[in-house]
Amino acid sequence: MRNLRLLRAGEFRSAAATGTPLCFCLGAEPGAVLVGSQYGLVELRPGGDSVSREVSLTVDGFLPEDGSGCIVGVEDLPEQESVCVATAAGDILLCNLSTEQVECVGSVDSGLSVMSWSPDQELVLLATGQQTLIMMTRDFEPITEKQIHQDEFGEGKFVALGWGKKETQFHGSEGKQAAHRKQTEVLPTSAWDDGRPRVTWRGDGQFVAVSAVCPETGARKVRVWSRELVLQSTSEPISGLEQALSWKPSGNLIASTQEKPNRHDVVFLEKNGLLHGEFTLPFQKGQVKVNEMLWNADSTILAIWLEDQKVENSNPNTYVQLWTTGNYHWYLKQSLHFGSLEENQLVSLLWDRENLYRLHILCQGWHYLFYDWHWTTDHGLGENNQHMANVAVIDGDKVLVTAFQHAVVPPPMCTYELQLQQAVNQVAFHTDPKHSGDMAILDADNRISVYRYGQSTGNDPSVKFGAVGGNGFKAAVETPYLDKTYRVDVSSSSNEVMNPLGLRFLTWLPDDSFLVVGQGQHAAQSVLHHLTAVPHVAGAEEECLNLRLSVPVDGEVISLFCSPVTRTVALQLTDRRILKYLWEASAPVLEPWRSSSSSAVQFPYRCVQTSITRISGEEVILGLTDRCRLFVNDIEVASNITSFATYNEFLLVTTNSHTCQCFCLKNLSVKALQASLSSTAAPSSETVRKVERGSRIVTVVPQDTKVVLQMPRGNLETIHHRVLVLAQIRKWLDRLMFREAFQCMRKLRINLNLLYDHNPKAFLENTETFIRQIDSVNYINLFFTELKDEDFTKSMYPSLNGSSNSQPRHHPDQKKVNLICDVMRVAMERIDPQKYCLSILTAHVKKSPPELEIALQKVHDLRESITPDVQAVSAEEALKYLLFLVDVNELYDYSLGTYDFDLVVMVAEKSQKDPKEYLPFLNALQKMETNYQRYTIDRHLKRYTKALGHLSKCGPEHFSEFLNLVKDQNLYTEALKLYPSSTQEYKDISDAYGEYLIQKQLYEQAALIFARAGIFAKALDAFQSSGSWQQALCMASQLGYTKDKLSSLARSMAGKLVEQRKYAEAAILLEQYTQDYEEAVLLLLEGALWEEALRLIHKYGRLDILETNLKPAILEAQKSQLIFLDSQKTAFLRHKSRLQVVRELKENLQDYEVPNCPELELFSETSSVVTASDMNSKYTHSNSRISARSSKNRRKAERKRYSLKEGSPFEDIALLEVLGESVRAVETVKGEIHILLKQLVLFGYDEQAGALQQVLEEVLQLMETSVPEIWTPDLQQSSVSLVLGPNSTANSIMAAYQQKRMMPPVVQDPEVLTPPKFNKNVQWKLHLLQ
Repeated sequence: MRNLRLLRAGEFRSAAATGTPLCFCLGAEPGAVLVGSQYGLVELRPGGDSVSREVSLTVDGFLPEDGSGCIVGVEDLPEQESVCVATAAGDILLCNLSTEQVECVGSVDSGLSVMSWSPDQELVLLATGQQTLIMMTRDFEPITEKQIHQDEFGEGKFVALGWGKKETQFHGSEGKQAAHRKQTEVLPTSAWDDGRPRVTWRGDGQFVAVSAVCPETGARKVRVWSRELVLQSTSEPISGLEQALSWKPSGNLIASTQEKPNRHDVVFLEKNGLLHGEFTLPFQKGQVKVNEMLWNADSTILAIWLEDQKVENSNPNTYVQLWTTGNYHWYLKQSLHFGSLEENQLVSLLWDRENLYRLHILCQGWHYLFYDWHWTTDHGLGENNQHMANVAVIDGDKVLVTAFQHAVVPPPMCTYELQLQQAVNQVAFHTDPKHSGDMAILDADNRISVYRYGQSTGNDPSVKFGAVGGNGFKAAVETPYLDKTYRVDVSSSSNEVMNPLGLRFLTWLPDDSFLVVGQGQHAAQSVLHHLTAVPHVAGAEEECLNLRLSVPVDGEVISLFCSPVTRTVALQLTDRRILKYLWEASAPVLEPWRSSSSSAVQFPYRCVQTSITRISGEEVILGLTDRCRLFVNDIEVASNITSFATYNEFLLVTTNSHTCQCFCLKNLSVKALQASLSSTAAPSSETVRKVERGSRIVTVVPQDTKVVLQMPRGNLETIHHRVLVLAQIRKWLDRLMFREAFQCMRKLRINLNLLYDHNPKAFLENTETFIRQIDSVNYINLFFTELKDEDFTKSMYPSLNGSSNSQPRHHPDQKKVNLICDVMRVAMERIDPQKYCLSILTAHVKKSPPELEIALQKVHDLRESITPDVQAVSAEEALKYLLFLVDVNELYDYSLGTYDFDLVVMVAEKSQKDPKEYLPFLNALQKMETNYQRYTIDRHLKRYTKALGHLSKCGPEHFSEFLNLVKDQNLYTEALKLYPSSTQEYKDISDAYGEYLIQKQLYEQAALIFARAGIFAKALDAFQSSGSWQQALCMASQLGYTKDKLSSLARSMAGKLVEQRKYAEAAILLEQYTQDYEEAVLLLLEGALWEEALRLIHKYGRLDILETNLKPAILEAQKSQLIFLDSQKTAFLRHKSRLQVVRELKENLQDYEVPNCPELELFSETSSVVTASDMNSKYTHSNSRISARSSKNRRKAERKRYSLKEGSPFEDIALLEVLGESVRAVETVKGEIHILLKQLVLFGYDEQAGALQQVLEEVLQLMETSVPEIWTPDLQQSSVSLVLGPNSTANSIMAAYQQKRMMPPVVQDPEVLTPPKFNKNVQWKLHLLQ
């Protein structure tokens, strides 16, 4: 769907040259053209250098001086620094333009008609006057000579497999008479055929085709020869085959022309000589003759040079046509009309070998022209109009328009076609977004036809429907009408030599004026013509466009683009500068395009496609070169782009890696775009999608999600790019257009949660709008079933332009699905509960937990309703639908739970259950008393709490059953709520509950339950078991215990308390309840409770105990504390010194590693990591054996995890652990020692007290000074941030090791690495001992 757009045209006229040009070739230097005339060789340089070099061939007699000589071929040989010229007289000459020397390298007596060099210039083929072919090397050594006319077919002769004669074969639609039809005779060639052989080489130079007139039949035949001049094949007899011949460089077809009885065709032959396809030229039979045909270097364009045939009294008109093919249809893309002036008659034309789309033309009056084309897609430029997605394809005098908004019609078909008077060369769409479908069409006669949409008076005969109309169908697509035709006249003089395609880049500006670019006064200068329509003059044949002004441009314009959004016009010159045309100014001027940094923008390479868009709010120009490089201003952002398109804030590109990428430019910087295009994005990324190989973007349909791509063959494919889809859906949702959004999401499989998640507040406020727009029960049900409790704008569809949906949740305490179900259900019940019955059921079922009882009740209500609504859903239908949503067995259970037997039977009938199963069960239930019946159902459904409630109402005869159920299901608390605390049932339940708690060893709680229910004996035992002696004594008094009984109870409890080392509590019991204060004092001394013991001694006046028991006990305690402190001190010092040794060993081990070999370091460190974990695993394995033992053993094993054994892997950690324990142990005895010191002083043992205080002070001082040495700051730091861990990477771990940080052990409990704290608040010292 591409047209050829003329990028550049150049011309040059040499006044100095003599004679008439006969043929030409391109020089090795850029821009040089070598022309052969009847007097010699002339070099033209169109680049402004007027001095042209000339070599005369008449001086040495190679050409006659009277001008009757003829040159039949010219070829530039850059390796030999000379030009090869062949004359009709038979001379082959090498001319050096610099020295003007001419050397004759060979001569053929019979004369030469053709000289043709192979594409690699290794071989040259000559056709002689004696109808022979001579193949020579580049050094002009003959290889072989053959007759042109051969009788045999050639090496590629077809093999007859002997499948019978022609008469006996099947002839299809031709019928049996085809067998008896005689072969029609081949007619001789046309009278205008010059009879000269034509030679064409295949692109790779392996074969050469020669067309020559057969002397016997007078018709032309094409023969294919190899490089060695071995005949390969001969064409089948073709009547009316003409002289033009050109082999497609890609090698599959040879093009020629054929005059048929009723038309003039371009035909294609295969290498084997058989015809393969054709297309018809747009002329009557006998109207024109085809002089030459030429393929361009990449085989995409076929140029045909034609002349009018029957012209009297004047020269014939000359044309050059450019044809291209797509989807097996041939399009006439460009027509160059050269008129009938003699000096405009063509001499020859050539395609450039390097610049694929450059055509060189030479006319009689030494007038040389060249044209550069490139591919372009002409499409509407608006963004919100219904005619925007129109794409126009030029096909001769027709413009084929496809309206992609309505239907994707594959070429060569179209939505409608516009028929014009002349061949079309350019199409321009209106750049006003409101009229983006209007077209201005420039034809070969420099007329502009304007087609507009809107109020036409009647059907325009020049507009015909294509693929969409006819067959009785009414086409829904609007067609334009021909508004006006204007003549364009910008040339200053009327008798100028014709330059077809003098105007290029026709642009229709938003104010209805036109811009065209023409050729300036000098070669490298363009003129920008600004044209406006003038009022129609009565009597004038056609309207004319008025030249508002012409702006000269310093340089040649090679692209022009007008943005419909910003109304900016940008021009690109051959030196790649970008200019801005300020057409809206009162005096329009050109100024350089400046970037945000105020520097003039210049593309690094020439761009063949340009566009204007905004990136982060800044207006930029995009350019794409023919080598796939994409530029934003002068920054290259990618080098693999095959096509691009801009739409609103989006940029779409196709790449060489067969992907289509879409970017939102609103909040994207150029650097970010560059990074996105260069990085190989994840395949799952939304911005990238795979497309078929070679796809190119044709257009993007606005207000829709379609992106139309064209494949290399020509067929179309529509994709819906996920980025565009989501952007469009978001726009629809912002405008509350739920129906459009829903249909698009359903069609393109977008999760429907987005309807709510995009803007929860707006959705909840417009629920009724949503329901009324969707207006389909099925669609609403589909929406319900897709709902999930997750925000899809954060997970599946995050916003691309950075403005993430930061909507606050409307009801943060409520689940999303439940909220939507409730709001929608209320809205549907308000609108039409009958119509939306099934959706309301879905809303109940979809909630979590599902409200199946309510749903079933609604179904039951439908069944019960006496006057059924005509529109309402039947109960049968509703139940069927409910079964589709919920498992039938689950629904059966829920229906049973409603205690409604009609509903149960209704559900059971729909299930696969056997009536023999459920009917007896239901009948048995129906015979029961209501509460017991409900109890039975609840028990069957395992709803035990409800079952208890019903059973409790069944009377005392069922209480044993009630109690059994409570015990079975442990429903004690629920059961207690059902009876008043004064009843016997409450007491029985409490008794059972207490026993249950005793089984669970929850004695105290059991005792409380017993006590509450008045079961005091059991409560007493339970309190005793739990150690609550105060409560036990209370129970004893409730039970009315005697003094003796109470005494023995107290004594037994005191014994238990002593076992638990609760000496103070045991002493209270003995003193108060058994009056045995001596025993109490002894217990207090045993527990080192000196002050309490003293109190009792003085209370009962037993001062003798001071001497016998108290003082010895105090002295004994002082000794034991001294021993304890001494042992802690020695152990602490020993472990501290060992820790120092271990740390030194580890450091030495690290220093021992090879210093200058990072690889070895890497291995050594990784291996050390491995060994550490292996060592650790040794201990974990040994632990695993005892994991089945008691928890006590397991804790013991935990403690032993870090072994103190010398040389064990975690010895330093074990030492840290032990040192910490020592410090903590000394800290805990400070309080005890303080009380002991006071007693020692009280009884006059100052010396012992002083010794104890001094020892403790020394030990504490030692520990306080040692802590910073043992728990060093870096050790604490590593405990805070471990090198290993879930958040670390391989690089971070290696970096940490290379800083020579000690490898941190894999420590399970980091408190080992934190130093113990000293409590400074405890005042333990006695001042009087200092």
